[in-house]
Amino acid sequence: MPAPSGTDRERALTVLSTAHNRLEYLTSNDWSLLVDKARMIAAKRGETLLRQGEQADHIVFLTKGAATVQVYATKIAQIGPGEICGEMAFLESGAASATVTADQDVTAVAIDWTALADLFELFPHLASRFYRSLAVALSRRLREQLAVKPASKK
Repeated sequence: MPAPSGTDRERALTVLSTAHNRLEYLTSNDWSLLVDKARMIAAKRGETLLRQGEQADHIVFLTKGAATVQVYATKIAQIGPGEICGEMAFLESGAASATVTADQDVTAVAIDWTALADLFELFPHLASRFYRSLAVALSRRLREQLAVKPASKK
């Protein structure tokens, strides 16, 4: 699908900049730069956005709907509007570490890694805020996973 324009662009900007689990250190200008380099994607309920073990070349930000994140067929999380997937593959320049499947009809923006690299070269402060936001988001997810696991007995 093409880059978001008009209403789709404005909706994406609103969702991404105000969502509860957003990349919190990004500014509204940062989001504008990112969305302008993105393309819209859509997935019907049951369709896969990312597949574990497959090489990815983009990150995905949901703008509508929800998706399940699974590792080896075990559900580890559910993500919704404003949340990211594919960030671990981006950080490691590798394959997707999980499968992400739409729980309902999903719309999202996908940003190619090369477009991100180009933006980060042009705007180093954007890169700094982006990576800091990713670190916080990953830390938050780890804490959530740790909180779910029962304490082991000694």
